[in-house]
Amino acid sequence: MITICIRILKQMKNDHRSLGLLMFAPMFILLLLYFILGDSNTQPVVSAYQLPEVISQKLSEHMEVNAVSVMPEDINAYLYDKDADALIAVDSGGMQIYFLEANSKTAVVLKTLQSIRMDQLSQPMSVHYSYAANSDNQLDSLSFVFLGVLAFFFVFLLSGVSFVNERHHQTLSRMLQSPLSKVSIVGGYLLGYGILSTFQSILLLIFSAYVLKLHFEGSLLLCILIMTMLSFCAVSVGTLLSIFAKTQLQMIQFIPIVIVPQIFFSGLLPLDTIPLHIGKLSILFPVYYGCISLKKVIVYGSGIADILPLLFGLLLLTLLFFTANVFALSRLRAA
Repeated sequence: MITICIRILKQMKNDHRSLGLLMFAPMFILLLLYFILGDSNTQPVVSAYQLPEVISQKLSEHMEVNAVSVMPEDINAYLYDKDADALIAVDSGGMQIYFLEANSKTAVVLKTLQSIRMDQLSQPMSVHYSYAANSDNQLDSLSFVFLGVLAFFFVFLLSGVSFVNERHHQTLSRMLQSPLSKVSIVGGYLLGYGILSTFQSILLLIFSAYVLKLHFEGSLLLCILIMTMLSFCAVSVGTLLSIFAKTQLQMIQFIPIVIVPQIFFSGLLPLDTIPLHIGKLSILFPVYYGCISLKKVIVYGSGIADILPLLFGLLLLTLLFFTANVFALSRLRAA
């Protein structure tokens, strides 16, 4: 037993990648969590209509309050366009509070209002959400996150591990020595795994909609398009990183570094509340474009025109990773 233990320790000593993953990856994720979930100076922005001055002043101590002289005709559009995080109006029926959806900012507004209302307002308080999750299915509120992450994760892992196998069995070396161009090789892998990922996306969405009964406000076909594009990007990322992995285990070791950080930028948390403007780094991650696009379609019922900038960003990242793959194969051929 001692002999086996010593052999394992010696193996780990020589495997710098595994040792670094074991020692430093958890600290990296914990540091990321510290920055993302740490104290944020971001304050909610609230529009107030006919709100008593005393309450408005109290709210101003905790958030930005802007008085509006006219009640917006379309409250949903007003909140969707990010003119405010909340709209508070007082009428004959009491205090009406309008939110786009439930998140950490709405929690701050409600908590503050509840503490003030106990002393300053005897009228009833009503809360309205433009987009509220199905109370009978808690998965509805975060379905866009899970669908996007799952579409990216499994295709990334499958393509990366398969590419490592191609190198291990010298299949890739033989292709590099053939007349095939590097663009054709990378494109073939991208197209092959991309077609498989399309079937995966269709199956996953049908299962979600008709078996799990998740609510889709927008087009299911548009969701398939988004998840397919996200999967193509996952293939590009997976094949690129597999070039730097000698074994399947080393490929799997990229998961804590590549996949886990992207989950935090998938819309799971409001990006504008993340401290130190770290939320702006989301533009570097494919999962951000995929999940936010899915959210707009699944939750808001948006059409393709509303998500075109996000789809363009996803396409641009795919092309960048595709180009990086071609250059990486040039180094392999030279070696």
